[in-house]
Amino acid sequence: MQPTVRDPNPPLTRSVEDYLKVIYHLSSQGGFAATSDIAAMLEVSSPSVSGMVKRLSETGLIEHVPYRGVQLTPQGRRAALRMIRRHRILELYLTQHLGYDWGGVHAEAERLEHAVSDDLIERMASALGQPQYDPHGDPIPTAAGDIEEAELVALADARVGTKLELRQVGTQDPARLRYFAEQGLTPGVLLTVSERQPFDGPTTIAFVPSGDPRVVGRDLARLLWCQEIGS
Repeated sequence: MQPTVRDPNPPLTRSVEDYLKVIYHLSSQGGFAATSDIAAMLEVSSPSVSGMVKRLSETGLIEHVPYRGVQLTPQGRRAALRMIRRHRILELYLTQHLGYDWGGVHAEAERLEHAVSDDLIERMASALGQPQYDPHGDPIPTAAGDIEEAELVALADARVGTKLELRQVGTQDPARLRYFAEQGLTPGVLLTVSERQPFDGPTTIAFVPSGDPRVVGRDLARLLWCQEIGS
């Protein structure tokens, strides 16, 4: 009787894929993801997270360091980026080709990303012209697992007088996304920081080249990630 050969790369369940994505986002700055933060983002109990962390550690997808948290192994990072690529290509395809609003497309992509094949995703990417960014300005990982890591600054922290390009909108909340769209605050726009009120007050910006002003409260300005392009 032949011994059973274990598949070194078994198919991942939806739950595992969701955990890997969350751990990637929480530890994307090179740190560790706290189990309490994982539980909060996935809206599950702490015992559930502990059980999954043990399982992911045993399968070599994460490393768990007591009192610090968890981080992805190279294998886990590849799996997470594969899911992020699926999600962001789906978001872009749904908005560009099927008329979805950028405020509601996240939930639809969440449902689809676990079901579609890699072949369909690559056909979508080809139809979109191998895009680099999703509708919210987030970078799309390549099929090889590479991802852009630009140095961005939150609008709330940008220096007065700085010229910026709005690159990413850091929320999936439909109401906030629709508000940003109504205000013209979408990825790719150019703006300058005109003024900032003290004591965590709002930031006044002016669009380039029109000069049209907008006043953005601090909580919202912290969600707008920009790249400095001069002063």
